[in-house]
Amino acid sequence: GGAEGYLLDRAEQQRAAGHQVEYFGMAHPDNLPMTYARHFPSHVEFEPPPTDPRGRLELVGRMLWSKQAYDGMRTVLADFRPDVVHMHNIYHQLSPSMVRACAKAGVPVVMTLHDYKLACPTYQFLDKGEVCTACVGGSLTEAVKRRCKDGSLAASAIAAVEVGAHRLLRAYDPVSRFLCPSAFLRDQMVAAGLHTTKMVHLDNFTDTDVPVREGAGSGVLFAGRLSREKGVDTLIEAAALLAPELGGTVLDVVGDGPERAEWEALAQRLAPEAIRFHGRVSADEVRTLLRASRVSAIPSRWYENQPLSVLESFASGVPVVGSAMGGLNDLITPGVDGDLVPADDPVALAAALRPYLMDPELAQGQGAAARERALVRHNPRGHAQRIE
Repeated sequence: GGAEGYLLDRAEQQRAAGHQVEYFGMAHPDNLPMTYARHFPSHVEFEPPPTDPRGRLELVGRMLWSKQAYDGMRTVLADFRPDVVHMHNIYHQLSPSMVRACAKAGVPVVMTLHDYKLACPTYQFLDKGEVCTACVGGSLTEAVKRRCKDGSLAASAIAAVEVGAHRLLRAYDPVSRFLCPSAFLRDQMVAAGLHTTKMVHLDNFTDTDVPVREGAGSGVLFAGRLSREKGVDTLIEAAALLAPELGGTVLDVVGDGPERAEWEALAQRLAPEAIRFHGRVSADEVRTLLRASRVSAIPSRWYENQPLSVLESFASGVPVVGSAMGGLNDLITPGVDGDLVPADDPVALAAALRPYLMDPELAQGQGAAARERALVRHNPRGHAQRIE
């Protein structure tokens, strides 16, 4: 995922600059080898949650305040003695008990916000798949009334209680700075009245020392999680509209997720010869596919923050067509390095993609502008300086 990739890349940057970096997180079979792994809180899964009442109650308790995370963090702080702790996605499995542990040890905390959790109980400003910001400037009871967490009253109530309890306890007050990768996310947090003086807009970075696309490439690439909010079904429908006039492979889909089987069936039904699914592949393979494409697409139907897939496309000299939603409006400049279209509109998406697929010079010219943006605004060295 983007947040995890950012965390690991940022840590490698810091080590290369001479800093000592260690990790703290939840125990998990996919974790890398880590020095303090024996102090991590135990592995639990929230999706799907346990079906038995006792198991659910234990999960709720852990969401509100994880004693395992608190104790483990205090032990690690005492041994490692860091100058600062940089937190990412600590909700649920870890809980803000870690923030309190840092405060007690006198260690400052900086926290990057990769989603909207502090303002939205369901993270994504979505109500059963539809965009919703009712809790921004409103009451968290809206989440319960709307049953916006999977249509479940219980799940929605638990999510609202989690956010409400942490606000009541002022659990995040010790955080010194909240880093917001998009201006849109920052503005939503400020609109919600959350830690307004501590919210800082700080663009993400991407590796710009990568091979750049040679020539114009061919076809459309999507790389990301195959879940409903990503809108790949809209992109499949758009590719099917383009297939008769273009021929060959129109769309390559990279990634995995809960909607993969359904979307593969949709592609098979609409344009089996024009769409290829690659599943999960290595970062190097993603780069290879990206350099071979003419344009990449981000057809999201939710308020994206600052997707690393856009930055990676820009760094490789590939323009991006995305939905005019959330942080994508901050990233893509129509007519310069890509285009923006309404979400959930396959006809508009096909119309925006068509010029790139028909005009190699357009794709190359806007790809060069995208590359320049990555070099100026999203380069690793500049990001490292701002983080420092």
